[in-house]
Amino acid sequence: MDPTSVDMVALPVVEIELSRLSSVSSPRTSGEDPEHVETLLSTEGALPPILVHRPTMRVVDGLHRLKVARLRGDTKIVARLVDGTEADAFVLAVEANIRHGLPLSLADRKRAAVHIIGTHPQWSDRRVASATGISAGTVADLRRRGGDKGTEARIGRDGRIRPADGSGRRRHAAELIRSNPGLSLRQVAHQVGISPETVRDVRGRLERGESPVPEGSLKLRTESRPLHRTETGFGRAVDRDRLVTLERLKADPALRLSETGRILLRMLAMHCIDGQEWERILHRVPPHLYNVIAEFAREHAQVWNGFAECLENWATSLAAE
Repeated sequence: MDPTSVDMVALPVVEIELSRLSSVSSPRTSGEDPEHVETLLSTEGALPPILVHRPTMRVVDGLHRLKVARLRGDTKIVARLVDGTEADAFVLAVEANIRHGLPLSLADRKRAAVHIIGTHPQWSDRRVASATGISAGTVADLRRRGGDKGTEARIGRDGRIRPADGSGRRRHAAELIRSNPGLSLRQVAHQVGISPETVRDVRGRLERGESPVPEGSLKLRTESRPLHRTETGFGRAVDRDRLVTLERLKADPALRLSETGRILLRMLAMHCIDGQEWERILHRVPPHLYNVIAEFAREHAQVWNGFAECLENWATSLAAE
C-alpha cells in the first residue's frame, strides 16, 4: 500500500467497539488536548469517522474523537479501516493530523519525519516533507543529522525513481546544452531524466559562467524564524509593462470573446496584484499552514512553467515553418 495515495474518504464506514481499539504509536506526543476535547464535546451532531489500522486496531486518526466517545459513555464508534504495514499506518496518521483538526506541533512533525526517514529511507526529501508538513530542506537536515546517507536513488511524490545525487545528470544536461543550444528545456529534461526546472537552472548557471552543479546547499530559513517585510521581496510595485500587456490582452478579441480566453485572463489578472497586497496576504497565512501552502504555491509555479514551455515550444515550431 502506498500511504500517500490512500483516499480515506472513499473507505467504507463501519461501527467498532471501543474496547477493541488501541491508541498507542500516535505522532502526537503530548496526548489529547483538553480544550480540543471540550470543543468536540460541545459539537452538535455526529463526529466524522475515525481512521483505524485494521491489522492492529490502532487508531490512525481520531484520538480526540475516541476520547469524546469514551467520555460520553459510548460503547461503539464509527470508523474507516485501512490495511497495510504499521509503518504505512504511521504515515497516514501524520498526514491526517497535519491536514485537518488540531494540527501537530512543529516538534511532533519533525519527530515524525525522523521516524518516516527510518521506515521509508527510499523516499525523497520532498515526499517525506509532503507527508509531515515541513520543508524538504528541513527533512534533508534531519537526514544528515541522523547520519543517514540514504540510498543511491529515491522515490518522489510522483512515484518516479530518481538518483539521490543529481550532480551527474546536471553535468550531462550541461553537455547537451553546450553541444545543442537549440534544444528546449523539456527535450533536455527528457533525455537526461531530470525536471525542466533543473535544466533551466543548469542553463542559467552556464550563461553566468558558473558550474552546473551548485556548491553546497542553500541555507533555508527555519520555520521558527519570523518573516520580516524586508526579507520577502514582495514590497515592490507591480511591473507597469506587465500591466500594460495585460490590458492589451484583455482587449484582444481572440481571448475576450471566448470562454477559455476569459478564464485565462482572470488567471493572469490574479497574479498582477500590487506588491503590498502580496505582503498583506503573505503575513496573514496561519503559521501551522506555512509548509502546506508553500507546497501548493510551488506546485502551481511548476504548472505555470510547464504551460509557458509549451507555448514557447509552439512559438518556435511556428517560426520554423
